[in-house]
Amino acid sequence: MNTSTSTAQLMAADLCNRLESLLLETEEKNEPLEMDPYRSQLFELFVTADATGYTADDSEPDLSADGLCKVLAERWELGNAAKESVAQQTRMSPEQLSRMRLLWSMMRMWMEWTYAWKRYPEFRNQTTGQG
Repeated sequence: MNTSTSTAQLMAADLCNRLESLLLETEEKNEPLEMDPYRSQLFELFVTADATGYTADDSEPDLSADGLCKVLAERWELGNAAKESVAQQTRMSPEQLSRMRLLWSMMRMWMEWTYAWKRYPEFRNQTTGQG
């Protein structure tokens, strides 16, 4: 692994850790991620991730909504919990469901921001008369 790869991996890991901390804080306080101050903090993490270029399709490291969901779902063992729930035909625990909802909320906002960020120059040029 070269220096730029290891730096990228460290930066991605730091962003994932900060994102996880933010999500767990909202869960602990039983407050919605979609409301400030959490929404603003999440958006700041998104802007940082986007500035690295890692929110793009097929980026490595992958800080897209799907990539982050995969990392956090693995950390929280949600895949195993879902498989067990189906296999045993039981409900997931309230904690696991709460974390799945957090991931869905995060992913929805992250995907919306990714889309808007990608399309912004196109519409910015139309409204300013440039381009």
